[in-house]
This record gives sequence, structure tokens and C-alpha cells, in this order.
Amino acid sequence: MAGETVITVVGNLTADPELRYTQNGLPVANFTIASTPRNFDRAANEWKDGDALFLRASVWREFAEHVAGSLTKGMRVIAQGRLRQRSYQDREGNQRTAIELEVDEIGPSLRYATAQVTRAASTGGAGGAGGAGGGGQSRPAQQQVSEEPWSTPGSSTSADAWSTPGSFGDDTPF
Repeated sequence: MAGETVITVVGNLTADPELRYTQNGLPVANFTIASTPRNFDRAANEWKDGDALFLRASVWREFAEHVAGSLTKGMRVIAQGRLRQRSYQDREGNQRTAIELEVDEIGPSLRYATAQVTRAASTGGAGGAGGAGGGGQSRPAQQQVSEEPWSTPGSSTSADAWSTPGSFGDDTPF
């Protein structure tokens, strides 16, 4: 949307994402990203850490389940989303303000690690429609996945262009 503050943060998760459910059964995952700037001090000929930024973040719906099942404490992540400001009253009655990141996209950083990606099984919803939703996907089944990393778990039909390795064409498969 116009006028929203969109940022990208690279940092490490301070704890495993905490998956909870609202009273209506809507999944939400909350976590904190710690981002510490590093600068090279030429005079001392060494790297020096700056002050760390601890940014609370949240994701919703199936996206929350994907994050909770994929990311763990200490992982270096790249997150993009919109800053949200909310005001609340603490236990002593003081008015407080918190700035949080409503995540649109997140994934592991591959600078110091490798990752194995498994495509989640579709729940039949609309794909990729805005918001912080999950694009109509759900958590992958806990079963053996084929050797093709982009295949849908349990699919083996050649009609599904995503599950047929090497079947490339000019048409999009959806």
C-alpha cells in the first residue's frame, strides 16, 4: 500500500519462532530478529560491532506455520516487511509505544549456510494474493519427499509440471 514503511532486515533469530493461535484459530508466529552492524576500523585494523537492533516480528496464517516449522534460534535470516507502530499501557499504567515488523517475506540467509527447500502442499486457495497470508499453502506433510526439491509432496503425476524434473516449456504451469 502507498505510504507504508517497507524495510529489509538481515539478522539472527534470538529464539525459535513462537507459534500461537488466536481465539478464531488463526495461526500467528512471533519472533525477534537481532541485527548487528559491523564496521572495519582501519586504525585498529579489526572489525568492530555496533549496537544491536532487536526487532520484534510476526507472520500470520499458513505462513506462520511454515516459519515455525522451518526457522530456529540462531539462524541468520533475511526478512522484508512493513513497520507497524502500536501503543499500549504497561502494568504500571504508563503509555508505551512498540514498533514491530509485519513480515511479508522471510527466509534463511545462505551467506554462511545451505538450505534444502521443500514446496508446501497447496490447500487449494488463491495463490500469491497480497497481505501477510501464505499464498494458499500449508505446512508440508511429514512424509518422505521425492528427490526433486520443488515437487509437491505425494505428487507423481506427469500432468503437474512442478513435479516433473526437466519438463520445461514456454507456458507457465498454473
